[in-house]
Amino acid sequence: MSYIEVSDSAYGFFDVNVVKEKGHDLHDTFVNADPFPHIVIDDFLSPDMLEACLEAFPKPEETQSRSFDREQERFKTEFKPDSLAPNLRSFFYSLNSRPFIQFLENMTGIDGLVPDPYFMGGGFHETRQGGHLDVHVDFNLHRKLGLERRLNLLIYLNKDWHDDYGGSLELWDADVQNCVHRVTPKFNRCVVFATSEMSYHGHPTPISHPDNTPRRSLALYYYTSTWNDSKRRHTTTFKARPGTQDSVDWRVKRKEMLDDLLPPIVVRGLNKITRR
Repeated sequence: MSYIEVSDSAYGFFDVNVVKEKGHDLHDTFVNADPFPHIVIDDFLSPDMLEACLEAFPKPEETQSRSFDREQERFKTEFKPDSLAPNLRSFFYSLNSRPFIQFLENMTGIDGLVPDPYFMGGGFHETRQGGHLDVHVDFNLHRKLGLERRLNLLIYLNKDWHDDYGGSLELWDADVQNCVHRVTPKFNRCVVFATSEMSYHGHPTPISHPDNTPRRSLALYYYTSTWNDSKRRHTTTFKARPGTQDSVDWRVKRKEMLDDLLPPIVVRGLNKITRR
């Protein structure tokens, strides 16, 4: 039995009354978690739907994708869901629907959540053998929509995954001195966590699967219309763990220094040139 049942198993639609109550049931667990609000839910959705997602997992040539291969994030690719079959696209879009949003609002206590129809940074994620994602906080502004990032939702697609295969999600304290929680990315395990300037997380241990199987997941991000000019925009910001050889992203550090030193009108002009 999955934690959240769908009212239409073919297309993944949710029963609004059922999922709203499920959210209320999980509220205390979410808000009281350390090192920042989060929750881990096993057997989250219909396994048949996730099996179908795994079977139809996109390839770079089939859909819009973006790959990363640098010191901080190695052998990682993001795929948009737009090339999937209609039933799987509908399931993916249902995770942005009103019933599911109300589930998240009731669970987190964050009102007015807004989904991302552009799946900026979201969609399907894959990290191949030897790949990793260093500890970081996420970008905090959806530039196209002008919205503040508030929640990450991850659903894992990895069958028979063991801790020694690497790729476990790590949640660190605000000073990145201690890993407080480590989550094995097992099939149909869902993780939801609040994003902030202190929500340091990543999967820094490289993938080492005996059959070279990649680490795969679904990722969706949710926002609120609470952004204002008093807040400082930043991109994904990595931080080195103590006692490791984690690399500092000096490109981002230089940009942050320029943002602090230069007048805002100059910074905006430089950002426009960079985007072009």
